[in-house]
Amino acid sequence: MPIKRELLGFYPIDWRELSRVIRFERAGGRCEGCGRPHGQIVWHLGDGRWFDADSQQWRDGQGRVVDWIDYPAFGDHLQRTKVVLATAHLDHDPTNNRPRNLMALCQRCHLQHDRAEHRRRRRLTYRRRLALGDLFGGPYRRS
Repeated sequence: MPIKRELLGFYPIDWRELSRVIRFERAGGRCEGCGRPHGQIVWHLGDGRWFDADSQQWRDGQGRVVDWIDYPAFGDHLQRTKVVLATAHLDHDPTNNRPRNLMALCQRCHLQHDRAEHRRRRRLTYRRRLALGDLFGGPYRRS
């Protein structure tokens, strides 16, 4: 995931190298949440279950093997996604770059991990807009 411009200063200069070590050396190019392989296109059902082509098995959102799912039965729900690994901060603090605070996650796992933080930031953004509307009679003014 791209780093927001206002947060760039919190990341170390060697962030790309540190991220690469976490994603490819420590995690072996697989999501540490569900096991999806970086750069591969995986078939999935949208609910977390995905087909692991390497082991020829279906897995759930935590990477555990599940019962075989027949493709034709889920034809309309079967989707393809290219997996891209990113390095996530477990405590959402970009200044805390200790290896135990970093985790290689695919886009699905990263979004799930960040869900509460995204909601918190969205709430702050809406409150800030409302406050500006109250002060300056802007478009976010309360009726």
